[in-house]
Amino acid sequence: MSGAPVFLPGWCLGRGPWRATADAVGGTILDLPGYGDLPLAGNFDAAVDAIAAGLKPATPLCGWSLGALLALAIAERHPGKVSRLALVSATASFLQRPGWSHAVSPATLAEFAAALAADVASTLPRFIGNFNRGDARARAVTRELLDLADPLPDSATLAAGLAWLRDADLRAVAPRLAVPTLLLHGAEDPLMPLPAAEALAALIPGARLAVLAHCAHAPFISVPAAFEANLADFLHASAD
Repeated sequence: MSGAPVFLPGWCLGRGPWRATADAVGGTILDLPGYGDLPLAGNFDAAVDAIAAGLKPATPLCGWSLGALLALAIAERHPGKVSRLALVSATASFLQRPGWSHAVSPATLAEFAAALAADVASTLPRFIGNFNRGDARARAVTRELLDLADPLPDSATLAAGLAWLRDADLRAVAPRLAVPTLLLHGAEDPLMPLPAAEALAALIPGARLAVLAHCAHAPFISVPAAFEANLADFLHASAD
Protein backbone atom coordinates (compact mmCIF):
# COMPACT_ATOMS: atom_id res chain seq x y z
CA MET A 1 0.00 0.00 0.00
CA SER A 2 1.44 3.36 -1.01
CA GLY A 3 0.07 5.35 1.93
CA ALA A 4 -2.69 5.62 4.48
CA PRO A 5 -6.13 5.25 2.91
CA VAL A 6 -8.47 8.22 2.79
CA PHE A 7 -12.22 7.77 3.25
CA LEU A 8 -14.92 9.95 1.70
CA PRO A 9 -18.29 10.04 3.51
CA GLY A 10 -21.74 9.76 2.02
CA TRP A 11 -24.41 12.42 1.81
CA CYS A 12 -25.59 14.14 5.02
CA LEU A 13 -24.00 11.96 7.74
CA GLY A 14 -20.46 13.34 7.81
CA ARG A 15 -17.36 11.55 9.09
CA GLY A 16 -18.95 9.68 11.99
CA PRO A 17 -20.05 6.47 10.25
CA TRP A 18 -16.55 5.94 8.78
CA ARG A 19 -14.54 6.42 11.99
CA ALA A 20 -14.37 2.81 13.18
CA THR A 21 -13.44 1.52 9.71
CA ALA A 22 -10.81 4.20 9.20
CA ASP A 23 -9.30 3.41 12.60
CA ALA A 24 -9.30 -0.32 11.85
CA VAL A 25 -7.24 0.06 8.66
CA GLY A 26 -5.13 3.04 9.70
CA GLY A 27 -6.89 5.57 7.49
CA THR A 28 -8.13 9.15 7.66
CA ILE A 29 -11.41 10.78 6.64
CA LEU A 30 -11.84 13.84 4.42
CA ASP A 31 -14.91 16.05 4.64
CA LEU A 32 -17.01 16.55 1.55
CA PRO A 33 -17.38 20.18 0.40
CA GLY A 34 -19.77 22.03 2.70
CA TYR A 35 -18.92 19.84 5.70
CA GLY A 36 -16.38 20.74 8.37
CA ASP A 37 -14.02 23.46 7.15
CA LEU A 38 -14.24 22.68 3.42
CA PRO A 39 -16.27 25.33 1.56
CA LEU A 40 -19.31 24.23 -0.41
CA ALA A 41 -18.60 23.55 -4.09
CA GLY A 42 -20.93 24.86 -6.75
CA ASN A 43 -21.36 21.61 -8.66
CA PHE A 44 -20.21 17.99 -8.83
CA ASP A 45 -17.12 18.73 -10.92
CA ALA A 46 -16.03 21.50 -8.56
CA ALA A 47 -16.50 19.14 -5.61
CA VAL A 48 -14.28 16.55 -7.33
CA ASP A 49 -11.51 19.09 -7.81
CA ALA A 50 -11.83 20.48 -4.27
CA ILE A 51 -11.45 17.03 -2.69
CA ALA A 52 -8.59 16.08 -5.02
CA ALA A 53 -6.71 19.19 -3.95
CA GLY A 54 -6.59 17.81 -0.41
CA LEU A 55 -5.16 14.42 -1.40
CA LYS A 56 -1.49 13.49 -1.44
CA PRO A 57 -0.18 11.77 -4.56
CA ALA A 58 -0.83 8.02 -4.86
CA THR A 59 -3.45 7.85 -2.10
CA PRO A 60 -5.61 4.74 -1.61
CA LEU A 61 -9.11 6.24 -1.79
CA CYS A 62 -12.35 4.75 -0.45
CA GLY A 63 -15.74 6.39 -0.93
CA TRP A 64 -19.23 5.48 0.27
CA SER A 65 -22.40 6.26 -1.73
CA LEU A 66 -22.08 9.91 -2.85
CA GLY A 67 -18.47 9.67 -1.70
CA ALA A 68 -18.01 6.71 -4.07
CA LEU A 69 -19.24 8.75 -7.03
CA LEU A 70 -16.82 11.51 -6.09
CA ALA A 71 -13.95 9.05 -5.55
CA LEU A 72 -14.52 7.45 -8.96
CA ALA A 73 -14.47 10.85 -10.67
CA ILE A 74 -11.32 11.89 -8.76
CA ALA A 75 -9.49 8.72 -9.82
CA GLU A 76 -10.27 9.40 -13.47
CA ARG A 77 -9.68 13.16 -13.51
CA HIS A 78 -6.71 13.24 -11.14
CA PRO A 79 -5.08 9.82 -11.66
CA GLY A 80 -1.83 10.79 -9.96
CA LYS A 81 -3.70 11.30 -6.71
CA VAL A 82 -5.16 7.77 -6.45
CA SER A 83 -3.19 4.50 -6.19
CA ARG A 84 -6.13 2.21 -5.33
CA LEU A 85 -9.85 2.79 -5.41
CA ALA A 86 -12.49 1.20 -3.16
CA LEU A 87 -16.10 2.01 -4.01
CA VAL A 88 -18.69 1.19 -1.34
CA SER A 89 -22.39 1.06 -2.20
CA ALA A 90 -21.53 2.62 -5.54
CA THR A 91 -23.21 3.28 -8.85
CA ALA A 92 -22.33 5.04 -12.09
CA SER A 93 -25.55 7.06 -11.91
CA PHE A 94 -27.79 7.57 -8.89
CA LEU A 95 -30.61 8.71 -11.16
CA GLN A 96 -32.46 6.62 -13.75
CA ARG A 97 -31.42 7.51 -17.29
CA PRO A 98 -31.93 5.95 -20.72
CA GLY A 99 -30.19 2.58 -20.58
CA TRP A 100 -29.74 2.78 -16.79
CA SER A 101 -32.83 1.57 -14.93
CA HIS A 102 -31.35 0.29 -11.64
CA ALA A 103 -31.50 3.69 -9.96
CA VAL A 104 -33.77 6.26 -8.34
CA SER A 105 -36.42 7.85 -10.55
CA PRO A 106 -36.25 11.62 -11.11
CA ALA A 107 -39.72 11.97 -9.58
CA THR A 108 -38.66 10.11 -6.41
CA LEU A 109 -35.60 12.30 -5.99
CA ALA A 110 -37.65 15.46 -6.53
CA GLU A 111 -40.22 14.33 -3.95
CA PHE A 112 -37.46 13.57 -1.45
CA ALA A 113 -35.83 16.97 -2.00
CA ALA A 114 -39.17 18.68 -1.37
CA ALA A 115 -39.79 16.66 1.79
CA LEU A 116 -36.29 17.46 3.02
CA ALA A 117 -36.79 21.17 2.47
CA ALA A 118 -40.07 21.05 4.37
CA ASP A 119 -38.96 18.96 7.36
CA VAL A 120 -35.32 17.92 7.73
CA ALA A 121 -35.75 16.54 11.24
CA SER A 122 -38.17 13.77 10.29
CA THR A 123 -37.14 13.21 6.66
CA LEU A 124 -33.52 12.21 7.31
CA PRO A 125 -34.22 9.44 9.86
CA ARG A 126 -36.80 7.98 7.46
CA PHE A 127 -34.27 8.14 4.63
CA ILE A 128 -31.64 6.31 6.68
CA GLY A 129 -34.16 3.70 7.77
CA ASN A 130 -35.28 3.19 4.18
CA PHE A 131 -31.78 2.60 2.84
CA ASN A 132 -31.29 -0.14 5.43
CA ARG A 133 -34.40 -2.07 4.38
CA GLY A 134 -33.46 -5.68 3.70
CA ASP A 135 -30.45 -5.65 6.00
CA ALA A 136 -30.44 -8.51 8.50
CA ARG A 137 -29.66 -5.91 11.20
CA ALA A 138 -31.75 -3.09 9.73
CA ARG A 139 -32.98 -1.47 12.95
CA ALA A 140 -29.65 -1.76 14.74
CA VAL A 141 -27.73 -0.38 11.74
CA THR A 142 -30.16 2.54 11.42
CA ARG A 143 -29.80 3.39 15.11
CA GLU A 144 -26.02 3.15 14.89
CA LEU A 145 -25.83 5.43 11.85
CA LEU A 146 -28.06 8.01 13.54
CA ASP A 147 -25.92 7.84 16.68
CA LEU A 148 -22.66 8.13 14.73
CA ALA A 149 -23.74 10.92 12.39
CA ASP A 150 -22.05 14.28 12.69
CA PRO A 151 -24.20 17.40 13.21
CA LEU A 152 -26.16 18.14 10.05
CA PRO A 153 -24.70 20.64 7.61
CA ASP A 154 -26.79 23.59 6.52
CA SER A 155 -29.68 23.27 4.09
CA ALA A 156 -27.61 24.62 1.17
CA THR A 157 -25.07 21.81 1.62
CA LEU A 158 -27.77 19.15 1.81
CA ALA A 159 -29.46 20.51 -1.32
CA ALA A 160 -26.13 20.70 -3.17
CA GLY A 161 -25.39 17.06 -2.39
CA LEU A 162 -28.74 16.02 -3.85
CA ALA A 163 -27.95 18.07 -6.96
CA TRP A 164 -24.60 16.27 -7.31
CA LEU A 165 -26.41 12.93 -7.07
CA ARG A 166 -28.90 14.13 -9.67
CA ASP A 167 -26.29 15.38 -12.11
CA ALA A 168 -23.48 12.82 -11.91
CA ASP A 169 -23.48 10.28 -14.73
CA LEU A 170 -20.13 8.47 -14.76
CA ARG A 171 -20.91 5.71 -17.24
CA ALA A 172 -18.51 7.20 -19.77
CA VAL A 173 -15.91 7.97 -17.09
CA ALA A 174 -15.69 4.50 -15.54
CA PRO A 175 -14.06 2.74 -18.53
CA ARG A 176 -11.20 5.26 -18.43
CA LEU A 177 -10.11 4.29 -14.92
CA ALA A 178 -6.56 2.92 -14.79
CA VAL A 179 -6.22 2.04 -11.12
CA PRO A 180 -6.88 -1.18 -9.16
CA THR A 181 -10.53 -0.99 -8.12
CA LEU A 182 -12.65 -2.92 -5.62
CA LEU A 183 -16.41 -2.51 -5.28
CA LEU A 184 -17.88 -3.53 -1.91
CA HIS A 185 -21.66 -3.82 -2.00
CA GLY A 186 -24.48 -5.06 0.18
CA ALA A 187 -26.54 -7.74 -1.54
CA GLU A 188 -29.78 -6.16 -0.31
CA ASP A 189 -28.99 -2.48 -0.94
CA PRO A 190 -32.31 -0.79 -1.87
CA LEU A 191 -30.77 2.62 -2.65
CA MET A 192 -27.94 1.53 -4.96
CA PRO A 193 -29.26 -1.88 -6.10
CA LEU A 194 -26.78 -4.69 -6.65
CA PRO A 195 -27.38 -4.67 -10.45
CA ALA A 196 -26.04 -1.09 -10.46
CA ALA A 197 -22.81 -2.24 -8.82
CA GLU A 198 -22.56 -5.20 -11.19
CA ALA A 199 -22.98 -2.89 -14.18
CA LEU A 200 -20.43 -0.43 -12.80
CA ALA A 201 -17.90 -3.20 -12.13
CA ALA A 202 -18.31 -4.34 -15.73
CA LEU A 203 -17.49 -0.82 -16.94
CA ILE A 204 -14.23 -0.46 -14.94
CA PRO A 205 -11.25 -2.33 -16.41
CA GLY A 206 -10.12 -5.09 -14.08
CA ALA A 207 -12.51 -4.15 -11.27
CA ARG A 208 -13.52 -6.72 -8.67
CA LEU A 209 -16.92 -6.79 -6.97
CA ALA A 210 -17.25 -8.21 -3.44
CA VAL A 211 -20.88 -8.75 -2.44
CA LEU A 212 -21.66 -8.84 1.27
CA ALA A 213 -24.68 -11.03 2.06
CA HIS A 214 -27.60 -9.84 4.19
CA CYS A 215 -26.42 -6.21 4.04
CA ALA A 216 -28.09 -3.10 2.68
CA HIS A 217 -26.50 0.31 2.04
CA ALA A 218 -24.02 0.46 4.95
CA PRO A 219 -22.13 -2.88 4.95
CA PHE A 220 -19.24 -1.45 6.98
CA ILE A 221 -21.72 -0.93 9.83
CA SER A 222 -23.73 -4.11 9.28
CA VAL A 223 -20.82 -6.58 9.01
CA PRO A 224 -17.72 -4.62 10.02
CA ALA A 225 -15.36 -7.58 10.40
CA ALA A 226 -16.10 -8.99 6.92
CA PHE A 227 -16.02 -5.53 5.37
CA GLU A 228 -12.71 -4.59 6.97
CA ALA A 229 -11.13 -7.91 6.00
CA ASN A 230 -12.09 -7.43 2.34
CA LEU A 231 -10.88 -3.84 2.35
CA ALA A 232 -7.60 -4.59 4.13
CA ASP A 233 -6.79 -7.44 1.73
CA PHE A 234 -7.34 -5.09 -1.20
CA LEU A 235 -5.35 -2.22 0.28
CA HIS A 236 -2.37 -4.43 1.04
CA ALA A 237 -2.39 -6.44 -2.19
CA SER A 238 0.55 -6.15 -4.53
CA ALA A 239 0.10 -3.92 -7.55
CA ASP A 240 -2.17 -5.49 -10.15
